[in-house]
Amino acid sequence: MMRQNIPARQRRRGRVRSRVQGTAACPRLNISRSLRSMFAQLVDDEQGRTLASVHSKRVSNVGDVGERAGKVAVSYLLGRALAERAKAAGITRVVFDRAGYKYHGRVRAVADGARDGGLQF
Repeated sequence: MMRQNIPARQRRRGRVRSRVQGTAACPRLNISRSLRSMFAQLVDDEQGRTLASVHSKRVSNVGDVGERAGKVAVSYLLGRALAERAKAAGITRVVFDRAGYKYHGRVRAVADGARDGGLQF
């Protein structure tokens, strides 16, 4: 049988997802990234429910992030906005699922914003 040609990010994503499991008390912070935007959501894997979600198009006030610029700044604000929604839902601890992406750039900015917003990883 021939080995299927699976892209490298999909293989990494599978390895990460096999280790990361979200619950209602400690949901999984999932990242989806495209060239123009980002999407983050808190998922309870036991119930199969999304507890909170934020899209980068819904984030504003890019000017108040200091030296960061462009998509990284929007990603940081995305993490802050998700942390605010999580606090409103009574969530303080999360498990970070980087979905096979490197912990660098926009993915790291979302994590930093969520931490600065009050979430614990």
